[in-house]
Amino acid sequence: MTLLVAAVAFVWLSAQPASYRAEIEQYRRQRVEELTAPDGWLAVQGLFWLHEGTNTAGSDPASDIRLPERTKKRIGVFTLADGKVTFAADPSATITARGAPTTTATLDPENGEEDGIVTDGVTLFAIRRTTRVGLRMLDPDSAQRRGFNGLRYFRLDRGYRVRAKFVPYDQPKTVQVPNVLGMLVPMESPGYVEFVLKGQTYRLEPVYETSKREDLFFIFKDLTSRTETYEAGRFLHAPLPAEGVVDLDFNRAYNPPCAFTAFATCPLPIKANQLPVRLPAGELRYRTHQ
Repeated sequence: MTLLVAAVAFVWLSAQPASYRAEIEQYRRQRVEELTAPDGWLAVQGLFWLHEGTNTAGSDPASDIRLPERTKKRIGVFTLADGKVTFAADPSATITARGAPTTTATLDPENGEEDGIVTDGVTLFAIRRTTRVGLRMLDPDSAQRRGFNGLRYFRLDRGYRVRAKFVPYDQPKTVQVPNVLGMLVPMESPGYVEFVLKGQTYRLEPVYETSKREDLFFIFKDLTSRTETYEAGRFLHAPLPAEGVVDLDFNRAYNPPCAFTAFATCPLPIKANQLPVRLPAGELRYRTHQ
């Protein structure tokens, strides 16, 4: 973050109650720490969809899975069979899995990075998106991670932290959520929220991001996406309802992973979550040169 942006952000934050300001400052620090971590989104530098059978991997241009030049020309072969991914290392490659040297591995998409393999500082792990299985590559030495120059925000405004009425469904509903791959991904929604801004009532439908159902996940878009925020929309997490009320704080709205890497598979807002109003709160569009 440039000195000018940091100074302006400090002035904006200073106008807010100290406890709330401290809460948001901590949230923003954690956000940056997650993005810039060795396994954060700025380190995601590849996504390779596997074809059934064998898939060669290495820095050789002829590889099915092309890795950075610093890796061996051939690190081994990934095999996709009946939705399962296994790996067999080339004798010339040095591979570790779960912190120990190995020559073979099974990569379960449900376990993600935990089941990944590491070679020459690059991590590969399996992911599943509906019927497709692929490998995601982490490279902590990426130019995007090394060149990260901070996040920018709208002016902090408590007027965009609202008490939203939660309206539960009789039974959780399956919502078909589109993603950037053109897929429809079924996600579970427990209900919807209604909130008032400047005298107008709006509605958003959250989903559970994971099976743990730890909070409400909002995938939404508003009129700031035209020029100010990420064009595909933003994300927001909120605590589970308490006595029929959801603490909906748009100052915590943030850019999806696709704003930082071309190798994410972000969900997109459903039509009902595309609001005809400008919400100038939270994270601004990320720019690599600020």
